[in-house]
Amino acid sequence: MFEDQNAKRTELSELGEFGLINHITKNVVINHPGTICGIGDDAAVFDAGGKQMLVTCDILAEGVHFDLTYTPLKHLGYKAAVVNISDIAAMNGTPKQILVGISVSNRFSVEAIDELYAGILLACERYKVDLAGGDTTSSRSGLFISITAIGEAEQGTVVYRNTAKENNLICVSGDLGGAYTGLLLLEREKKTFEANPDMQPELDGYDYALERQLKPEARMDIIRELKAAGVLPTAMIDISDGLASEILHICNDSKKGAVIYEEKLPIDTIVASIANEFGIEPAIAALNGGEDYELLFSVDMKDYDKVMAIPGITIIGHITDEASGVNLMSNSGSLIPIQAQGWNHYHDNNI
Repeated sequence: MFEDQNAKRTELSELGEFGLINHITKNVVINHPGTICGIGDDAAVFDAGGKQMLVTCDILAEGVHFDLTYTPLKHLGYKAAVVNISDIAAMNGTPKQILVGISVSNRFSVEAIDELYAGILLACERYKVDLAGGDTTSSRSGLFISITAIGEAEQGTVVYRNTAKENNLICVSGDLGGAYTGLLLLEREKKTFEANPDMQPELDGYDYALERQLKPEARMDIIRELKAAGVLPTAMIDISDGLASEILHICNDSKKGAVIYEEKLPIDTIVASIANEFGIEPAIAALNGGEDYELLFSVDMKDYDKVMAIPGITIIGHITDEASGVNLMSNSGSLIPIQAQGWNHYHDNNI
């Protein structure tokens, strides 16, 4: 029942988030043939008799994933739903339902919970998703939100992380780094407010980056465009922890390497300006910032013209053999190994 005080203690920070997932799931056994894909992708995949069901779940914890000092509850509810819908998109599926669980302390009023659910319902309306159930319980330490999203896909159309092929083109939707620079702005203004509550926030002209952080969107529009163009990605993931982490997921799971070109990274000019304002290379914000919820995917070279005809998609590199590693070709021509330096929930600096 209790931890053996004489046993070796392994700190969570030694494993990190993904190491912990691997550790606690290494002995999991799949017992049912209807479980097509279990742990290890953006969503689990189940046989639903003619179609395939997609199920994913995320937990958002106050003080870890969001700060209510600068996060409006309506925005938080919207974002909580969207990040799960994005996981369904990353499997090339269509979201259908969500289940919402919240654990909330008595410092929140009924009106505050109404605001949270107003955001969730707005996301349901935006993405044509049903709020189909959930759970509520009390909390002694703030707000926790757990959302399960359920989606579906036609047989043979689900896209996984582990199926990239050598010489595939690497593509990304939208632009990168905006959510991270938005977070930097909000954290700066929070510190200013804490030092002097009479100071007014200086956020004029930063609307784009702030919206990328507070109100992200799931790229279902890109999924629809790809389907309309007859393009089925060979591998796909959404960018929650940063481009570097996600391309490593695809390459490690697919047993492949990759080259990403720094000059090809799509970075909005406002985002680049904010990054420079904070003394950060824009490419670093794009690679390691996270929370952009854009789609990172690979396609066969024969689909080059079709992909290039879709607005909002950028080809940023190509898949290579595993022995070549996963690298960034810098603007200076240097080949730099890509390392995952995005958010780690169990790193000591995050606690």
